[in-house]
Amino acid sequence: MPLYESTFIVRQDMSLNDVEKLTENFSKIITDNGGQVAYTEYWGLRNLSYIINKNKKGHYVMFSLDAPSSAVDEMERLMRLNEDVLRNATFKVESLITEASHMMKGSSDDEAPDVVEVVSNDNLGGEI
Repeated sequence: MPLYESTFIVRQDMSLNDVEKLTENFSKIITDNGGQVAYTEYWGLRNLSYIINKNKKGHYVMFSLDAPSSAVDEMERLMRLNEDVLRNATFKVESLITEASHMMKGSSDDEAPDVVEVVSNDNLGGEI
């Protein structure tokens, strides 16, 4: 199956429990459609580069996915419909991250997986 990394940003006024429930719902969509969530990382409440829908901060969550494209498409569709998700981006990668990413480690010399192609940037609000 193809390998993906998906990151989404949730509104700042959501509680941590709500963010965890939302993350579980998106994980369930992947597993119900024949995929697997290899790794999930919560990056915390971070400042946004610019204000999005009156939000200055957002909860960042990253998935490493081993899933068919149909499962990823369904997850992205539901992210676009969910009013709590401010932005999302999914990338096809050559290998999955299964340990703490650069965001969690801080600056490190380890190399991140190479990005093969942008799968969807529907909700990015601009060009890549």
